Amino acid sequence: MNYLFLALIFISTLAFAQPSPKREFRAAWVATVGNIDWPSSKTLTPEQQRAEFVNILNQHKQAGLNAVIVQVRSVADAIYPSPFEPWAEVLTGRQGRAPQPQYDPLQFMIGECRKRGLEFHAWFNPYRAVSNIQTATLDPNHVVVKHPDWLLAQGNLRILNPGLPEVRAYVTGVVMDVVRRYDIDGVHFDDYFYPYPETGKAFNDDSTYALYPRGIAGRADWRRDNVDLFVKMVSDSIRAAKPWVKFGISPFGIWQNKSASQPLGSDSRGLESYSAIYADSRKWFGQNWVDYIAPQLYWHIGNAAADFAKLLPWWSALNPGRHLYIGHGLYRVNNDADAAWKNPAQIPNQMRLLRQTANVQGSIFYNTNSLNKNPLGVRDSLRTTLYNRPALLPPMPWKDATPPPAPLNLIATVRNNTAELHWNRPQAETGELGKIRQYAIYRAENGQPDLGTILALTATDTLDFADTGLKPGVSYTYVVTALDRLHNESPPSNALATAIVTGVPAAEIARTELLPVVPNPFRTSTRITYRLAEAGPVTLAVYDALGRMAGTLVQETQPAGEYSVYFDAGTLPDGVYIATLVTEKHRLMQRIILQR
Repeated sequence: MNYLFLALIFISTLAFAQPSPKREFRAAWVATVGNIDWPSSKTLTPEQQRAEFVNILNQHKQAGLNAVIVQVRSVADAIYPSPFEPWAEVLTGRQGRAPQPQYDPLQFMIGECRKRGLEFHAWFNPYRAVSNIQTATLDPNHVVVKHPDWLLAQGNLRILNPGLPEVRAYVTGVVMDVVRRYDIDGVHFDDYFYPYPETGKAFNDDSTYALYPRGIAGRADWRRDNVDLFVKMVSDSIRAAKPWVKFGISPFGIWQNKSASQPLGSDSRGLESYSAIYADSRKWFGQNWVDYIAPQLYWHIGNAAADFAKLLPWWSALNPGRHLYIGHGLYRVNNDADAAWKNPAQIPNQMRLLRQTANVQGSIFYNTNSLNKNPLGVRDSLRTTLYNRPALLPPMPWKDATPPPAPLNLIATVRNNTAELHWNRPQAETGELGKIRQYAIYRAENGQPDLGTILALTATDTLDFADTGLKPGVSYTYVVTALDRLHNESPPSNALATAIVTGVPAAEIARTELLPVVPNPFRTSTRITYRLAEAGPVTLAVYDALGRMAGTLVQETQPAGEYSVYFDAGTLPDGVYIATLVTEKHRLMQRIILQR
């Protein structure tokens, strides 16, 4: 048994010797319905709710994720102040009761994601109105109370009737209210459309079909068309209002099983969402109504009825030019009777497969609590191996393909074993699509940076980065690129900043001095190194031969130590320049020559 376990770990380790991709969608669902993920209890104070959500984000960021998909509307209620629907029961224990002291959880969540460089996708359940009509206590403003004629009943479940035009308009209005009022990155629907079938529990939409048949003869085709109309309406509305906001759906993982009558289906024998819940996900994807689709492939590799390894290439082959993310059933790991889910390599092997499959851009994990409980070390495998390097989110060129301009005037100041980078913000285009969201930093030791391997991503549009733990005697070269809202990447910064850590301790520096500039003469850039025997205010500037300022490189108080700063000549004319170091006790100068 122990040998088998070790073998599995060894196989898993080999599987991930492959480098992680530069771009990958890495997300987790945060479910609010039933207090599954957040908030963990209906009795938490607003302060406790905020602290709990911050902890969730910190854990996801530490694991290497770059997006969260948060359920903001689960049963026709809201975790934000809505003009249409009551406050969610999961926040306070009573539907319609606002958190006290009142705050806007959705605004708070978006702000915290921005601080960490995480995308925020608002997850809506479009049709579910009441999970159990026998136990629900409904607010007078709830849609079930105000519009009982809009409902379909299946047992104790109540959903908004997809066949009614007024329902489609109402739900679209709810979604668009959030799109217009909040700075979200995406709108997300899950797999609930018409109710999943239950034995002995049918719903009756005869009257709606008789009222709005639209010339469609078959009831199943009519139901699918109802959902199609709604998906298209939401898609068009988002693109018209905020074209940068993404729209994605996470359908049940089987569209249709392959058969003589349906040769386009997958090699599977499970429930078919096309006929069971009237969700034609293949059509939405193929018609480009969604920016991404994330099928819930919650089965293990080798499952007899629904094999992950067979469903994955089926979805990949659809390839309409939109994004495909894979939903992983993390809640099943070490929690399912099937022995395959007791294998610590199950989820890592699924991720290895998708990284080897064309047209797949990432993963989404269900659910947050399952991920953070780290079953069989899955979260550890993300943090240390699978997501051990940061990844840019995949771009969406059909929305915007224009990269921002490159960052300007990159410099590096070396303080003992830390390189402090600073650059200037490029003059980006005006408008939301042109905004700089963050920066990517690349680094090489004794060479040029590989733009396929990211050292770090800034969380915001800051202009500074500190690279710590540098090794003495090594030359480090840095490049910085800018990323816009839709993650288009700029060309690299117009200069390479080279910082050399000499390893001279501050205690061994006998005098303040300006060391020889290298190279000198120089063509475009050169490195200026100086030593400080004592702490104090420092100014390092470059002047031309007539004494005119050409650039200020350092102007701050610094401790004793050795520093290197990169000077980029930019568009300065050729000629003689003077590097000048000024401290409280010294004024040191050195001639440098720009000669292209």
